[in-house]
Amino acid sequence: MKRFRLVQWALALGAAIGLPPAHAQDAQAGRQKAQACAVCHGPLGLSTAPDAPSLAAQPAMYLAAQLRAYRSGARKHEVMAVMAKPLTDEDIANLAAWFASIRVEAQPPQ
Repeated sequence: MKRFRLVQWALALGAAIGLPPAHAQDAQAGRQKAQACAVCHGPLGLSTAPDAPSLAAQPAMYLAAQLRAYRSGARKHEVMAVMAKPLTDEDIANLAAWFASIRVEAQPPQ
């Protein structure tokens, strides 16, 4: 019951601050679309390039917001602007779902 109230509250808050409507998220469709991302961000979203962040296990809401910002030009990056420009809202939701679904385990140093 508490979780249901939390979801209702989050939806109301999102509507109040003008978040775009949620789109159906299909992680498998996102996986297919993410093949273009693998060049810089790695095949499972774990980047080995020093100037490309790892995307695996990032919150879907964060990833979607950043992709929308690149697409609109609000966030600047020469390569990401080109990559994000043709993405639809559905593409963004699917990509975010895919990268968020990847699990990463962190271990403290020994």
